[in-house]
Amino acid sequence: MRISVKKIQKDSFNLKSQPMTPQINNRYLTKSRFKLALDCPTKLFYTRKPEYENQQDADPFLEALAQGGFQVEELARMNYPEGIAILGEDYNYRDLAARTQELLQRENVVIFEAAFLHDGLFIRTDILVKKQKQIQLIEVKAKSISCRGHNGFQTTGSWSAFLYDVAFQQYVIQQAHPEFSISAYLNLVNKDAVATVDGLNQKFKLVSNSGLRTGVSVAPGLTKADLGESILAKINVVDEISTILTNNPLFEGQSFAETVHHFKIHYESDLKIYTSIGKHCKGCEFYIENPNPDQKSGFHKCWQHQLGLSQAEVNQPKTYDVWNFRASGKLIEAGNYFMHQLNDTDLKIKPEAAKISRTERQALQVQKTLNQDPKPHFELEGLRDAFAHFTWPLNCIDFETTAVAIPFLAGMRPYEQLAFQFSHHIIHEDGSVEHHNEYLNTHIGTFPNFDFIRALKKSLQYNTGSIFRYHNHENTILNVIYSQLKVSDEPDREELIQFIQHISHNTGSNADTWSGERDMIDLYKMVVSYYYELSMGGSNSIKAVLPSVLNSSIYLQEKYSKQLKEIGVSSLNFPDAHRFIELDEGGKVISPYKNLPPLFDNWDAESLDRAVTNIEGISDGGAALTAYGKLQFEDVPKRERLEIENGLLRYCELDTLAMVMILEYFREVIK
Repeated sequence: MRISVKKIQKDSFNLKSQPMTPQINNRYLTKSRFKLALDCPTKLFYTRKPEYENQQDADPFLEALAQGGFQVEELARMNYPEGIAILGEDYNYRDLAARTQELLQRENVVIFEAAFLHDGLFIRTDILVKKQKQIQLIEVKAKSISCRGHNGFQTTGSWSAFLYDVAFQQYVIQQAHPEFSISAYLNLVNKDAVATVDGLNQKFKLVSNSGLRTGVSVAPGLTKADLGESILAKINVVDEISTILTNNPLFEGQSFAETVHHFKIHYESDLKIYTSIGKHCKGCEFYIENPNPDQKSGFHKCWQHQLGLSQAEVNQPKTYDVWNFRASGKLIEAGNYFMHQLNDTDLKIKPEAAKISRTERQALQVQKTLNQDPKPHFELEGLRDAFAHFTWPLNCIDFETTAVAIPFLAGMRPYEQLAFQFSHHIIHEDGSVEHHNEYLNTHIGTFPNFDFIRALKKSLQYNTGSIFRYHNHENTILNVIYSQLKVSDEPDREELIQFIQHISHNTGSNADTWSGERDMIDLYKMVVSYYYELSMGGSNSIKAVLPSVLNSSIYLQEKYSKQLKEIGVSSLNFPDAHRFIELDEGGKVISPYKNLPPLFDNWDAESLDRAVTNIEGISDGGAALTAYGKLQFEDVPKRERLEIENGLLRYCELDTLAMVMILEYFREVIK
């Protein structure tokens, strides 16, 4: 989360820093550290220090597998077969820069990962093209763009981080080589393009032991001609970079050179820049809830220093923790950092009939948090009315999908959705629960969407009961498949289109209009409208709601502490003797999600979800899409492939069983 640009300017440059100390050798302001400082200048002091552990450090192989950025970089390099890659770790600053200088002596040269070291600043470029004194600086990103009608980027908008990254690179090169004329470009994924060859993604294989920084192994003998039509767009950003270098719009009153110098001098001298605490602190990677002398929390250091509070006082519930609280930023700027500082005027409570309104939910969270009140809150009238409109039996479905920058199949666009898995549970009116069906297609080079929708149609036509989803994802995916079917030549196209219209409604992405007679009911909206419990905090995700209802419901605890075969619950992936209720040392129910084995070594579903939070259009499901991406490579051993597929089946089944448990709890409460 980025902090206010004006807040950076005010706090970073006008607040006093620590007294200057002698420079520490080899503390260079690199590109990654410059970007970190843009996010929050104080983080420069904490980075690369073992006592301030970065909680977001992750396995680069699995992050790359999920996000695809390094694959896009290797794809971009295919446009320059004459390119020379400078290999080596970033900490060999002088050697890397020296090898780059040797290559720059050539009249014409293309360099991958060119390195420049100048006056305490160090960068490596993705692609650098030199023709005499002309330099093309090309930064490759897996972010997509529509090239139709593109009229440039706003330097203070959502693209500012990317543009400032390029501006920093150009600045360092220009300082080191004033004789060069530099033109900057962003090489992005063109979401208007269509892959014209099958298996494009698989030609850029991610391997954990590659000697390259990208960790990508390119198929032997691969040429540009093998890639078909390009799915990348090379966008000229000369004007945008000129604006940044000249006017420095994110830092009013400071030149770009002054900004860089300010960050550099503080980092190389190991001085802390004091940035005012605020909403941007939420999600700080240098946060440890209970730090000890050997493991420090940068977050706590900031808050304790600026507010004069103890560690325990810093741990008080924050204003920015209130769910969907749009006023939190301004209130924090005004000094209302904690929930106990909020009043009714701040919350602006507006009730709604027979439901919990957004503002009432915020007030509930604050009240229950401050009072540590574990009693669940229900809007029973609205919940009873909702159940009165259901048609039994109740069907719970969950989809797993993937959307990657480089398509797996010809005819697909970058980041076009593939639906490869679903789970379907049925709650019968007599209380029995049936894991009725599931679908999983991880076959290499297969387009699963139409077989997926056929299998879903067959499964849901088993009865005429109400269908439940959790949040918007399933409806969105059905709209995607609807659009794919409309331009297909599938023999049952019209039948499948009618089925989609029957169980969904159109979104803004679709020109057609419909709202099905059996339109899926959003269980997420039911939770938000009718239920709140203290342990959910500010989250309404199913992974937060499930342990909440399990700890609140004696009925669920008694039922699911027994073996599945004893309680009339069938499963396609868990043994009959399995029990879903397990207690921790304090007597609290452990979330069943935490008891699932990891899909990869040391990576559970929660960790994988965090690894993909910046992927376009993806907010959850990191475990599944990462696993699917790995299974698209042929050399995954058969045993490992089977283990991953079995793990996927358990994860997806638990998602729909979690929906079952929530509905069972609600049904029990309104009796």
